[in-house]
Amino acid sequence: MTDTNVKQTARGVALAALVRIEDGAYANVALPAILRRSELDTRSRAQATDLVYGTLRRQRSLDYLLSQKMNRKIAALDPPVRAALRMGVFQLVEGVPAHAAVGETVTEIGLVQAYARGYVNAVLRRVSEMGPDWPWPQGDNTKSLAVRTSMPDWIAELLVNDLGYESARGMLEAANRPGVLTLRPNMLRTSCDDLVKELERDGATVQRGALIEDSLLVYGAGDPAILPAIAAGRATPQDQASQEVARLVGAQPGECILEIGAAPGGKATAIAEAMNDTGQVVALDSDTGRLRLVTNAKARLGLQSVTAVAADGRKPGLRPNHFDRVLVDAPCTGLGVLSRRPEARWRLRPEQISQLGNLQRELLTSAAGLVKPGGLLVYSVCTLTAVETHAIGDWAVNTFDGLVPEPLPDAPWEQDGPGARLLPQAAGTDGMWILRLRKRNPGAG
Repeated sequence: MTDTNVKQTARGVALAALVRIEDGAYANVALPAILRRSELDTRSRAQATDLVYGTLRRQRSLDYLLSQKMNRKIAALDPPVRAALRMGVFQLVEGVPAHAAVGETVTEIGLVQAYARGYVNAVLRRVSEMGPDWPWPQGDNTKSLAVRTSMPDWIAELLVNDLGYESARGMLEAANRPGVLTLRPNMLRTSCDDLVKELERDGATVQRGALIEDSLLVYGAGDPAILPAIAAGRATPQDQASQEVARLVGAQPGECILEIGAAPGGKATAIAEAMNDTGQVVALDSDTGRLRLVTNAKARLGLQSVTAVAADGRKPGLRPNHFDRVLVDAPCTGLGVLSRRPEARWRLRPEQISQLGNLQRELLTSAAGLVKPGGLLVYSVCTLTAVETHAIGDWAVNTFDGLVPEPLPDAPWEQDGPGARLLPQAAGTDGMWILRLRKRNPGAG
């Protein structure tokens, strides 16, 4: 399905995006690109976004309902037909009246084949008769939990084993809640109060964050990419959990800071702002394409202290014992950010966890040699698997004799091995894990 075939309705745009995402595109790239080429108004853009992200989040649950009313395997259908069915059922589950969820999904999308329109119409009408008391599987077993929360079995099983059933259930349920646009004010260019007034003048509703008081939760702002406050560098979209990690680095004006795995630049620029744009923040990443996002963010925010460096964090070629603080923002499974990256749950594979664990150890080993005596090493991942969190923490504490764990952050963080975890349901944020290690001065007691 090409853009020339996209009907200029919210459902038509959403269908086009879903087909592209199934073909391998990322939702946060494909959907904005299609929206910007569309003629949809703000309300219709928001509807298209809800349809795409909601359908992706609930995909397994939707397929569960569809499988009870279809005589064909959903995997055997053409991608536009499969996407239309899932999107239609998502609307039904969300309480959209059947005449709109079924009728408009079929007629507004304008599927090319007449037989497909009839098939989609028939299946959706049969599914609509099952609700509103949808027959989800019951019980506290992981299989039922995986279906209800729309997760692959292996992810549900893994998190139940690593976190316990109740914490895992809360985390999986949180992954299906729509993300909220969260802004970090650039205090070098504005204040929280002034930014709130600006956003409200533009028609948005604004709330202060529960975890980071200076963060702003913004509702009804439209496309963040064209929001004046963001475009002019007065604010940056960044979840509160990521803002908190940057804060916990504890950077002071004039210090020399390194972030390994810095793209797209949210934490590096937050650290630079916290330092009043003094000192130096070296934002290192091996992906040169994504590193351009750091450079763009630096320019947008008017920062001088950030330097983007393309290098492998395992062999960065930097001076040993040089940095006051080093943040390892390690590649991970990203299970703590599934509400914002819903398609990731369908693309992850179990074998990636051990592979990532090996990479995380290598990055930490490299980083440990770059922190100066008395300096701080911070390891952070936006996931909560045991292999990538407290297992890494235990290994680091037992491996690096000169590094000592720092005190844990306050609630809603909770202790997890030598580090701390932030469950996404605890404060309505991304899920995050952090470890802070202080490097002893030689000869210190």
